This record gives sequence, C-alpha cells and structure tokens, in this order.
Amino acid sequence: MAWVYLLAAGFLEIGWAVGLKMTDGFTRPLASVLTVACMIASFGFLSLALRHLPMGTAYAVWTGIGIVGTTLVGIWLFGDQASAMRLGSIALIISGIVGLKLVA
Repeated sequence: MAWVYLLAAGFLEIGWAVGLKMTDGFTRPLASVLTVACMIASFGFLSLALRHLPMGTAYAVWTGIGIVGTTLVGIWLFGDQASAMRLGSIALIISGIVGLKLVA
C-alpha cells in the first residue's frame, strides 16, 4: 500500500506543479485553491508512504515522478522543448526510479 500512496503523492505533485503555472502568481482563486489542495494531499500521501518506505527512496521516487510528469505535461500542454537530450534525461530519471524500487 505504501507504493500506492507514493504514486498518488507523485501524481498530486505533478498537479500542484502544473497548478502553480495556472494560478498566474496566485491571482486566480480557483486555480490557487486547487493547487494548494494538491500540495496538501501530496504531502499527506508522501507522509503515509514514509511510514513503510526508506526516506531516501520515497523522496527520490516522489520527486522523480514529479519531475518526469511535470516535464511531459509542459511538453504536451505548454509547448516546452522536447529535445533528444531532454527526453534522454527523462529516461535516466525513470531508470533511477525503477532502480530505487528494485532495492527498496
């Protein structure tokens, strides 16, 4: 169950990272409330995952999911650059996450 909590925390991290862009500097009330709610929920699920997973592994996987997901959403929705170097770097992050999962 800890890994499910960690996945939820990671996806919520993507939500609040993207939400920060949508708040326009916290000038949009609905986007701001949803972003803060995603932040709180993300930290909540991360804290549940930390009950059973090593701290370093959980934190690295949480941030890795956030980095990869936010980067892909940026490419898909906001037209961020999708260079070979950027995509290769994402692949390295994913391989690190998988490696951490295998040793945890």
